[in-house]
Amino acid sequence: MCGVLSEERFLPGTTSTMRPLWLLAALLALGQALPFEQKGFWDFALDDGLLMMNDEEASGAESTSGVPDLDALTPTFSSMCPFGCHCHLRVVQCSDLGLKTVPKEVSPDTTLLDLQNNDISELRKDDFKGLQHLYALVLVNNKITKIHEKAFSPLRKLQKLYISKNHLVEIPPNLPSSLVELRIHDNRIRKVPKGVFSGLRNMNCIEMGGNPLENSGFEPGAFDGLKLNYLRISEAKLTGIPKDLPETLNELHLDHNKIQAIELEDLLRYSKLYRLGLGHNQIRMIENGSLSFLPTLRELHLDNNKLSRVPAGLPDLKLLQVVYLHSNNITKPATFRCVTDRLAIQFGNYKK
Repeated sequence: MCGVLSEERFLPGTTSTMRPLWLLAALLALGQALPFEQKGFWDFALDDGLLMMNDEEASGAESTSGVPDLDALTPTFSSMCPFGCHCHLRVVQCSDLGLKTVPKEVSPDTTLLDLQNNDISELRKDDFKGLQHLYALVLVNNKITKIHEKAFSPLRKLQKLYISKNHLVEIPPNLPSSLVELRIHDNRIRKVPKGVFSGLRNMNCIEMGGNPLENSGFEPGAFDGLKLNYLRISEAKLTGIPKDLPETLNELHLDHNKIQAIELEDLLRYSKLYRLGLGHNQIRMIENGSLSFLPTLRELHLDNNKLSRVPAGLPDLKLLQVVYLHSNNITKPATFRCVTDRLAIQFGNYKK
């Protein structure tokens, strides 16, 4: 799953010379974080347990812990660093510099390139030429409106692409087949065309909330062939659960939309879901039997909706542990029989 860090881009008290090392350490951290409401960019770094690079690439030696030893890492370059940037341990940090374009003179050994908080408006064909070892590319909070169809072609090992808070009107074409995590929220995307994710066999997580996406914006077959664990489409313009999302999903977050009802066929294909987020919508009705298609569900968020009664079928979900129903129109919460001692049901703040 995707993970969390605080909104601070760097730990308090870190110096500019320490920052690249902390960046590397953050991306190498392993965690099993709960779902989150993303508020700042650095809410990504405690991710799903994927390593930033394999042990041989990181240290040239075997590791017994599975995490590369930062003390054993030897800087692979010192003089080849773009003006104004901080370069250390294969991390090139060029954020907050007012850059208009992707800087040149980035070492081909670079594994993390941080270009957030600049004024970059376009990604050109050769901007990432030679960066075949790049693992993570950070382009958050720029002014990107155009991406050349071959801009990402050199990035054969790219696993994490963070391009949120830009001015994109479409999902970038020809995403690297090695990609594992894509964060493209808070752009201007209105359409998810068929085949845009084709060839992405390693994908784990997509965060695409904060775009003006309507249900009609998802073309049939948009997610065909995509095996995905985590999908978040929050703060969009959805009026119902989109059709034909990846059936491999373990987590689906559709909070802060305009969904009005859950119909019987809406959840039919998502039998592997263990966390479903539908809070802050306009849901008035959940058709009987709809939840029966979710046998592995553990956590259900239905808070801040317009439900007048507790959804039927909750006691039949044997693995369900947490249900959020607060801030609805439920005036007489039903009595739950045969509830396991692990099941928590929150009715607080229901409207009378």
